[in-house]
Amino acid sequence: MVDASNSDFERLDTAPVAGAGRQFLLREGIVFLNHGSFGACPRPIFEEYQRWQRTLEEQPVEFLGRRLDDLLAEARASLAAYLGTEADNLVFVPNATTGMNIVARSLRLAPGDEVLGTNHEYGAVQRTWQFVCEQQGAHYRAQRLMPPFTSTQSQVDAFWQGVTARTKVIVISHITSPTALMLPVAEICQRAADAGILTVIDGAHAPGQIELHLDALGADFYTGNLHKWLSAPKGSAFLYARPARQALLQPLVVSWGWRAEEPGVSPFQDYFGWTGTDDPAAYLSVPAAIAFQQQHDWPTVRAACHTLAAQARERIAALTGLPPFCPDAPQWWAQMCVAPLPEGDGATRKRRLWDEYQIEVPIVTWEGWQFVRVSIQAYNSQRDVDRLITALAELSSQA
Repeated sequence: MVDASNSDFERLDTAPVAGAGRQFLLREGIVFLNHGSFGACPRPIFEEYQRWQRTLEEQPVEFLGRRLDDLLAEARASLAAYLGTEADNLVFVPNATTGMNIVARSLRLAPGDEVLGTNHEYGAVQRTWQFVCEQQGAHYRAQRLMPPFTSTQSQVDAFWQGVTARTKVIVISHITSPTALMLPVAEICQRAADAGILTVIDGAHAPGQIELHLDALGADFYTGNLHKWLSAPKGSAFLYARPARQALLQPLVVSWGWRAEEPGVSPFQDYFGWTGTDDPAAYLSVPAAIAFQQQHDWPTVRAACHTLAAQARERIAALTGLPPFCPDAPQWWAQMCVAPLPEGDGATRKRRLWDEYQIEVPIVTWEGWQFVRVSIQAYNSQRDVDRLITALAELSSQA
């Protein structure tokens, strides 16, 4: 068994990666291979977050009543430039689940209409659309996309087999949660637009992990978390709506923006800019998160992280004798990947990895498979992967 209490918290060797990795606030001695769940925040970004919170408390009325609109507009402008769109096409939301609910609750479905997703979708997203469809007499369907995965076009074709004359909305992940698979959303969005089908993209894992150009992507709606791979504070996410579709959206929470009809302000911004008193510090810290990655040459960081994740995947395959889930190529996955494990009690595996080895990593059960889902961020090192391999080997020998 690995002695976690005395282990160093080594970083990747690449200079930009090491410089960035040392600034994350994670506890010393643990192996954190689960950035994909909630992210982790570097110290400079967290300090900016706390600065905004203190500024708010110094004069709450001035901050919320007189300064906030302009401050949020500045933060949205920074985020829009990063995401390849215009600021008026974005609103801040606390998480991607909220963004997905805004879209799902706004779109009007007729009895018999169909919403099409995949069998790789996040559970909360599936439940959101199942709930909405049941309320309106529509149907949510999940098209099965199964390995072997050979080409982007084969994925598009396999997905499109689920489209029928009743399909009104396509809801699909950009990077899937259970399988870490990057789906060909641009191609699907183009085909959907040609067919007159609305597209809603779950980008919870995309911002910060891959480059995004939302206007070029072609989605009608896109929601993404900023607290995951961009490493912004918890409670920061966005909802994108292309201009022609913004009028379809209705507020989940009705507040002062409803029917405000402010000159020069779109209803999209009115409805979602102010929904009552809350703490906007996470939103206002997003420009600091973008700047942090720019300062640390994040394309180099991503490439180094992918390399280490690929090594982890190969070593797990050598240990288990099980083939990889998908090819190792940029169009399939980025900093997060899955490796198949032999049959076993996934909950027990996960618990023992943490309790006995201080390794935080998800064990996922999907379509009869069991995976370990490995996330590699700037704070991870070869030593982290070594500990994971050692732990998996010891657990396997005890099975």
